[in-house]
Amino acid sequence: MAFVTVPGDGAHLSVVVAGGGTAGHIEPALAVADAVAALAPAARIAALGTTRGLETRLIPDRGYSLELIPPVPLPRKVNADLFKVPFRLSRAVLAARKVLADVDADVLIGFGGYVALPAYFAARGHIRRSRRIPVVIHEANASAGIANKIGARYADKVLAAVDSSGLPGAVVVGMPVRGSLAGLDRKALRDKARHYFGLDPDAPTLLVFGGSQGAARLNDAVAGASGALAEAGIGVLHAYGPKNTIEPSHGHRDRAKGDDARTPPYIGVAYLNRMDLAYAAADLVICRSGAMTVAEVSATGLPAVYVPLPHGNGEQRLNALPVVEAGGGLIVDDTEMTTQWVAREVPALLGDPERLAAMSAAASAGGHRDAASVVARTALELAADFADERG
Repeated sequence: MAFVTVPGDGAHLSVVVAGGGTAGHIEPALAVADAVAALAPAARIAALGTTRGLETRLIPDRGYSLELIPPVPLPRKVNADLFKVPFRLSRAVLAARKVLADVDADVLIGFGGYVALPAYFAARGHIRRSRRIPVVIHEANASAGIANKIGARYADKVLAAVDSSGLPGAVVVGMPVRGSLAGLDRKALRDKARHYFGLDPDAPTLLVFGGSQGAARLNDAVAGASGALAEAGIGVLHAYGPKNTIEPSHGHRDRAKGDDARTPPYIGVAYLNRMDLAYAAADLVICRSGAMTVAEVSATGLPAVYVPLPHGNGEQRLNALPVVEAGGGLIVDDTEMTTQWVAREVPALLGDPERLAAMSAAASAGGHRDAASVVARTALELAADFADERG
């Protein structure tokens, strides 16, 4: 196991990751932080975030120091908030610059979003011991966001999950996925996983989730088909989101409400704290196709029905397309994800073990299970190179 230190002053390396707001930015940042800790156990690791994102819960839960800066949301339309951006950005850059100085940062790893942009500017303009702070950027999506498009212009290393990110010169390394998923043996964990959730140990099982907040379209379609799924002998693990409710017509048990009724084949939970066990319990998943979701599902080799969010610039469809083209999943348009589709297609899929096995193999083959380590090593080597140049 390698220890990485900053030559000259004897201090251990200090790494800052910037990826707050949504799980799609936070999870790869945390996966890389874990990889840094594995490669350089003495390194100091801090994460930038704001009070508005999921990072206030996810980052401390993973044991990392969270440093808060003011949020800088970027309006998609011309309105009054747009004219406040320069002031907000200036405040955030100053705050980020202070964090970089306070933690004595040697390298910044950014993952896009409204937390990363001020960090990029801060690292570019921050002078400490007559040097700037090197920047590594990782783009998760098939279509890069504005923060990474700006940051990539002066970053020292630009990495991407796929080759269609739109960032010139980006090196494709895949999506950083947490170690518990990158090395997941679904078959070995299946019995434990189904016992953990109270699922039928022998029934083919469908996993449903729509991101950390759930997805009404998926909730309605699958809950409405609960009777048909039960008749087909299919168990369901459905994460419907903490602000949502579902009303399946058959065999629903809500663990969040402490329902002590007999264990049914359809189990609803507001949130999945153990995604590793959720993936291991399932034979098929219906989900959105955010970049992080596609990467995790592919890394675990789970056959998937991807339902791209019908908003934004179409990046969710682009995220899923490589896996689907390789045979690892299906894309179903949001408007086509109905109770009728679920009742008709899911029993057919789960009743075809050979097709599921082929989809699983295709999904696994397209993943990059070592992406987090590649990003971490790139950052550590870059920091060491800069330290050597300073002498």
